[in-house]
Amino acid sequence: MDITLLDINLTIFEIIVASVFLISAVVQILYQLIVFSRLAFYKENKEMATNYQPVSVVISAHDEDYNLRKNLPLILKQDYPNFEVVVVNHASTDDTAQLLSDLKREFDNLQIVTINQDLNFFKGKKFPLSIGIKSAKNEILLLTDADCKPNSNNWIKMMSKNYTSKTEVILGYAPYAKSPGLLNLIIRYDTFIIGLQYLSYALMGIPYMGVGRNLSYRKSIFYKNKGFTSHYNISSGDDDLFIKQVSTKTNTKIEISEDSFMFSEPKKTFSSWFTQKQRHLSTSSYYSPLFKILLGGFSLSLLFYYISLFLLIVNNVLLIPTLSIIAVVFATKFFIQKKATSKLHENQILLFSLFGDIVYLILMSIISILSIIRKHNNWK
Repeated sequence: MDITLLDINLTIFEIIVASVFLISAVVQILYQLIVFSRLAFYKENKEMATNYQPVSVVISAHDEDYNLRKNLPLILKQDYPNFEVVVVNHASTDDTAQLLSDLKREFDNLQIVTINQDLNFFKGKKFPLSIGIKSAKNEILLLTDADCKPNSNNWIKMMSKNYTSKTEVILGYAPYAKSPGLLNLIIRYDTFIIGLQYLSYALMGIPYMGVGRNLSYRKSIFYKNKGFTSHYNISSGDDDLFIKQVSTKTNTKIEISEDSFMFSEPKKTFSSWFTQKQRHLSTSSYYSPLFKILLGGFSLSLLFYYISLFLLIVNNVLLIPTLSIIAVVFATKFFIQKKATSKLHENQILLFSLFGDIVYLILMSIISILSIIRKHNNWK
């Protein structure tokens, strides 16, 4: 059946597709202007602290002698007057113990905690991380991983400067190292999108996650909320689920200066990255309904935007209005994401964020489907 709309004959199907396209385009624009603009126009606190509070860096390591050999000295040599580095050697079978023993002779601020037996009834790194936190002697905790490299010797200084009497959580940014290839570009774009989301929502006053590679919070808030006990049954969640549990509008700040970044090496194959992403996505079902809607709404509206756009173009429907809407969406996205990539020093992925997000969207859809299938099989 054809319906006349503004002197244009459209079928019911074409009207539905055009409506979906318009609505999804408007939703995408609103996400850019209302949410992501928070990070894009964020003014960094460039003032340096004059009162350096004692800090405990906590790292959990399992068979990480190669990464610790490269990265741990860079953390131990940080330009900060009062800090310790607590490394939990979690049942390692490589040369981690010997390496830590050698470094201990050189650095008296290194504290070694050894767990000889792998307690498999605790999943992931939550147990060794909890042991490390309990062993830390300072109130300010700074968490990272063994495979992470600080971007400067001011990492501790830049992260800890944000603490005031009311501050309990600091969210940092942890990009992946740049290397040639499409996979590296996709991984870095994925990291940027995740950072754009959790940092922007934190600036809106509704923080919901951080990344364990670069995260700081008070030891007292860890004890107050009984650590990770509310989600000990899943392997991940020591960063996102815990931060959602303890962070508020008033107690959380972000730090995005380049000196505060913590870099790590990305996966080298699509299969290993898929496995990593599936593990990260395993916590999404534990998110609050609000963030399921907010995060899902962004992805779904983007998916509907591209599907409806494809159908309109293929069927030669409303091409001029469609092209006009595309131009508005593109201009808005370019304006916001150019500023956001600049804030996070990710300028190299700007073009991919504008033209390659459809590739990323397809891959994430595949990973999500695989995660659902995997979870279904586990239930069986």
